[in-house]
Amino acid sequence: MKTFNVPGAPLAIGPYSHAVRAGNLVFLSGQTPIDPETMKIVGDTIEEQTERVLDNLTIVLGGLGLDLGAVVKTSVFLADMEDFAGMNRVYARRFATHRPARTTVAVKENPLEALVEIDCVAEVTTQQT
Repeated sequence: MKTFNVPGAPLAIGPYSHAVRAGNLVFLSGQTPIDPETMKIVGDTIEEQTERVLDNLTIVLGGLGLDLGAVVKTSVFLADMEDFAGMNRVYARRFATHRPARTTVAVKENPLEALVEIDCVAEVTTQQT
């Protein structure tokens, strides 16, 4: 097992790593819509926040030599299930034709009152990371 903290990604706001590799799988910690430079939540809408969350996941994946195409599973945590359609539009556009398995649930509250948090599992298929 190997842990990673990726430069350029938002700093962890707790005692965890950005990602952990176990075998050929990489487990990414949940990302919220935090701007890595200001460490503040950005975006007032679910669409804006989902974009930032996926940007942050992309930064972490990129630091490991991966991209969204390597993702095999995501978990989406919405503060309000009414935001499902807006999140889903951004998610579908960003993943394009790639369709990893996904779970979407409504939660009582996300960290820092974010509208959305997403974590994922990716597969390493070459000598990356």
